[in-house]
Amino acid sequence: MKLIQILKVAVIPVLTVFSFLSTSNTVLADYLTSQGSGGQYRYELWSTDDNKDYYLKIWSSKASPESDSYSTVHFTSTREALSYFDSLETR
Repeated sequence: MKLIQILKVAVIPVLTVFSFLSTSNTVLADYLTSQGSGGQYRYELWSTDDNKDYYLKIWSSKASPESDSYSTVHFTSTREALSYFDSLETR
């Protein structure tokens, strides 16, 4: 076999597999799970792609949604995060 044919058969498929593997790790991102409001506060609940970490962004209900003035609290489940938000409403 010629060298070019060997490259087409062996090297190109291997490089393709490596590019897919590296791409899958770089496109991981957090995503919005839920959002809502209650009392004096508004929230967004975000999750990592692996669903192992959640974080709750909390704004004053008077603040703009685009405002950077929010608090962030980390949790290991959506239940914990939403329970925490519910407790804010009763304070």
